[in-house]
Amino acid sequence: MDQLSQVSVETLFRDMAEQLQLRWVGGRDGGGRTLSSETVQKPTLALIGHLNFVHPNRVQVLGCAEMDYLRALPPDGLAEAIRHLFSTELAAIMISNGEAVPEILRETAERTSTPLFSSPLASPVLMSYLGHYLTQHLAEATALHGVYLEVLGIGVLIKGNAGVGKSELALELVTRGHRLVADDYVELKRVAPQTLEGNCPPLLRDFLEVRGLGILDIRTLFGETAVKRSKNLKLIVELVHPEEIGEVGLNRLDMVASTETIIGVDIPKVRIPVAAGRNLAVLVEVAVRNHILKSRGINPLDRFIQRQQAAIDGQN
Repeated sequence: MDQLSQVSVETLFRDMAEQLQLRWVGGRDGGGRTLSSETVQKPTLALIGHLNFVHPNRVQVLGCAEMDYLRALPPDGLAEAIRHLFSTELAAIMISNGEAVPEILRETAERTSTPLFSSPLASPVLMSYLGHYLTQHLAEATALHGVYLEVLGIGVLIKGNAGVGKSELALELVTRGHRLVADDYVELKRVAPQTLEGNCPPLLRDFLEVRGLGILDIRTLFGETAVKRSKNLKLIVELVHPEEIGEVGLNRLDMVASTETIIGVDIPKVRIPVAAGRNLAVLVEVAVRNHILKSRGINPLDRFIQRQQAAIDGQN
């Protein structure tokens, strides 16, 4: 299920005020405005009528160049520039470098309930921090059912029907030195065009539910190194009963023949049949190693086919 990612200006101020040394100097009634884009706008000469650079629901950063321009304007020109700045419903305005706030800017922020902040930090520093914060909070997100682990340094999501043995497999992998990220409910965020970051809701963090044993505190049982806060997703392992995939799905020459698209990102997927006597933990580890080889351009299937073809050609 996809989730609508947004953050209010009030929340942004609460989270970043100390780090960015923010002062809320006007428009406090607008704290409920929400940000729905990960872009922080600081257009060059944005106040000189280039309104295509000023977008709604954005944070507008005004640095030295913009403030120098405002100070150089006559009263009528200043009023017109401020009107242009507030012509779209900005989420907030931040004045950097400790610049003095023009009274007309403060008054307009109050009248339009547009949050107005001031910071002593330089505008590039402000934008760097804000960009990272908003990227994390406003990324496209979804939630999936499964167990998420770091196996051999790779983020692996283990999926399958209820009762197929996902949690038991996760517990065995943890005992083999791998790390638990999330059990049952996995939150995924698209933090870059082709990157999904997976993490666990705070309420469920460190816990793993195993049938017959109940809820286990993995951090307490196995130590700090047995858990991890978040990890980028690189591979999906789906546990299936053999009858679910039939003979075609059991093709021995191509175990990684599919991908799964999550929030627009294609993730390689391995389907491992579950049967009595199979060491699933070893199979998952080998699937991860095989994925690492493929990501480096080494495909065992291709090499086997080439060797087979060479043998056939040698017989002719």
